[in-house]
Amino acid sequence: MSDSKNESAWAQLFEKYNIDGAISRDGQYIISSKVINEFREARLMTKFDHRFQLPKTLSDRQLSILPISRGGYIISKIETFENFIETPNLDITEFAIPSHIESLDFSTITSEALAINCAYVSRIIEDFTQDENLVPTVSGRMGSQAFSFKVRKFGEKNLFLDVDVQNAQVEIDGGYEGATSLNLIEAKNNLSSDFLIRQLYYPYRLWQGRIMKKIRPIFLTYTNGIFHLREYQFNELCNYNSIVLIKEKKYRLKDTSEQLLNIETIQEILKSISIVDEPTNVPFPQADSFERIINFCEILYNNIDEDYTKEALSCNYDFKEKDSFDMRQVDYYTNAAIYLNLVKKSQVNDKTVFELTDVGLSLFKTGSIVERQLKFIKSILAHRAFNRTLALYIQKAEEPTKDEIVRIMKTSNLYNINSETTFRRRASTVLSWVNWILGIIEEE
Repeated sequence: MSDSKNESAWAQLFEKYNIDGAISRDGQYIISSKVINEFREARLMTKFDHRFQLPKTLSDRQLSILPISRGGYIISKIETFENFIETPNLDITEFAIPSHIESLDFSTITSEALAINCAYVSRIIEDFTQDENLVPTVSGRMGSQAFSFKVRKFGEKNLFLDVDVQNAQVEIDGGYEGATSLNLIEAKNNLSSDFLIRQLYYPYRLWQGRIMKKIRPIFLTYTNGIFHLREYQFNELCNYNSIVLIKEKKYRLKDTSEQLLNIETIQEILKSISIVDEPTNVPFPQADSFERIINFCEILYNNIDEDYTKEALSCNYDFKEKDSFDMRQVDYYTNAAIYLNLVKKSQVNDKTVFELTDVGLSLFKTGSIVERQLKFIKSILAHRAFNRTLALYIQKAEEPTKDEIVRIMKTSNLYNINSETTFRRRASTVLSWVNWILGIIEEE
């Protein structure tokens, strides 16, 4: 979902300048930041890192936008995004935290810049690139210089639009040069289903040919203590959509906590934890990805001074599951975090905003990722349906059936679940969260 102010401004731009007519006639429309600024600041109107952020004025018409100069953009029916390929059960490599570094808090990484710094000083980037003597060399904003490329037309396999770029703005989160390569890193500290190819392609074109070494575009995602690095290559220099994933790896930093996260720890929690009363002000969870609940809490913590309304979250956070985007998923995930007493709703300046509860804030005061994971696990297992399902899973040494989970749910005094269909739908969330807990153990 895009920003409603962007929606309105783009609708007005299309109407005033008959952009539909121009695209029908010419296949594209060139627009300047000066024109965009008539309705809203261009930098806010053109920053779409993911598909879901495109305003409906563009997405409904299968349109996308790319910068072609310092103050110019091209709008056309083109494919500008790439889906992340999810590799199941990707091994996690553990690296030690450098003992001599005191100025970085490796347990609470709150920005993309900090994530890159931590990955660099812990030698994660060096291991991933397998390049020697890596040093930071280029970063920040710079001009693209002049280059041309072709971008695939929407829904077409072999039809392309030719694009000429003249000194558009390029931003590099981190550039690290080694003995054989220059590694250009784009970093994000939130989960998403896709990314804007431009964020890798424009820096790649800027540096390709300027130096003799290989240029390696790398996408780094950091969330919940895991660094996920993906290396891409462009099989054709002048083909924007020739991007392919050639390597990926997950890392985490060795935890300094003395706490253990194993099956014995989980069994002790199952026995000792006090079961809470089921909340009656929020639905029983329907949000299968527990990683997204964690990332939602991270986003609220990392931007603690911002007022996150439902609309603001919808504009900036990808709640997408699988291959569809349903706006109800925003409610599913915010309600799931409220159910676990990690997030609450508050009224600020006549707006309903989401904030971390004291329990949610305590997640980020632990000083260790393992302790944080244990807090998440306890917040789940304090609820009878999840507690009993995991206990049955461990007892059977195999995944409970949906019928077994539904029987447990029916004896757990759940709020406002009345139909068999709803019980079975919610049972998928119970199983997903229990599998997340067991997956965390296996990673240790």
